[in-house]
Amino acid sequence: MNTTAINWTEKYRPKNFIDIEGQSQAIFLLKDFLKKFGSENKAVIIHGPPGTGKTSLAYAAANENKAELFELNASDLRNREKLREILRPATEQRSLTKENKIILVDEVDGISETDRGGLLELLALVESSSYPLIITANDIWDRKFTALRKKSELIQLKEIDYKTIKNVLVSLLRKEKKFLDNDVLTNISIKARGDLRAAINDLQIASGMKDPSQIIVDERNKEMDIFSALRMIFKGKPTESMLQIFDSVKMPIDEIMLWVEENIPAEYSGVELAKAIDALSKVDIFKRRIYRQQYWRFLVYENALLSYGISSAKKNVKTGFTSYKKPTRILKIWLNNQKNEKKKSIAIKYAQYSHVGEKRAMAEFSLIKPFLKNSGVQKELKLNEEEVEYLNRVEQSA
Repeated sequence: MNTTAINWTEKYRPKNFIDIEGQSQAIFLLKDFLKKFGSENKAVIIHGPPGTGKTSLAYAAANENKAELFELNASDLRNREKLREILRPATEQRSLTKENKIILVDEVDGISETDRGGLLELLALVESSSYPLIITANDIWDRKFTALRKKSELIQLKEIDYKTIKNVLVSLLRKEKKFLDNDVLTNISIKARGDLRAAINDLQIASGMKDPSQIIVDERNKEMDIFSALRMIFKGKPTESMLQIFDSVKMPIDEIMLWVEENIPAEYSGVELAKAIDALSKVDIFKRRIYRQQYWRFLVYENALLSYGISSAKKNVKTGFTSYKKPTRILKIWLNNQKNEKKKSIAIKYAQYSHVGEKRAMAEFSLIKPFLKNSGVQKELKLNEEEVEYLNRVEQSA
């Protein structure tokens, strides 16, 4: 077989932990999880940007522990019966060829909102499995994964530095007995934007060209996850390009503010902390002005303070890896919004039935609540199960 036809990302996939570059903290945490498995019967979720080594960590873990790796993809989770048929036996039966077994559920965030059946079955298997489950995801913070996160340990992979990527590319060229100009390697490494897999694919293409310097490498215009954005703001030097950093994060600005608020104390202290909190308070002032007065031109100040303003609160560029946490206020806000949505939907149905305004129905909700508790009224208003359950909870908490 012509070796140039073999994809280098598979040909040179790391076989052991020592072969994985730039993820020492994640390796330590994964080793610790596997060591104590059994005393805490959980899965581990390895999450981070594409091309940072999530699947490679699982393969390396299997080799290090002389374990059979049983692999499933998100597409296998879309049918509860299929999952029971395939995965449940794998979590119960011993390996026929190896001493141990590790279950890999790859790219779990590929499950859609309609795949809840498979996700519920996966949750049940996490609790009952006789073997460790390694679950990978690019973004594990979707609300549908709340229960899965609670039953799992989380290991966050960081975006790989371009210098580390370049070192890996040089090593692969030596193994292939090929040579590329230093400028070409630097170009590929930088434009990969932390995606080692993409860089290796570009390297393989360039190495097969008569003139590798002519390769056109498009800079990955990928969405930035919130962790990468926080890392750049909290650790990096404030620059003009930082003003647009949150444009690449697929998250509402209000939620981004909660992430920043939650994690400022993890990086700043003393005077730096005071300056950062002051910048965040000004963001909140502009946010209120935008909502109340509809002055959308203030949005530029909101973004500038939230990024450049907080970044410039520190004296020096920071080093080291910090594990950022999801803000606790998000869950509280979501629960409160859910309550308000149920209250509003009930009030709308009551208003339509009794021919009063919706605002009046909302304002008088506490007065009409006992009336709405009547099962006959609920049937007449065509309240659904969730709305009836909300009324019962309201009554119990009163």
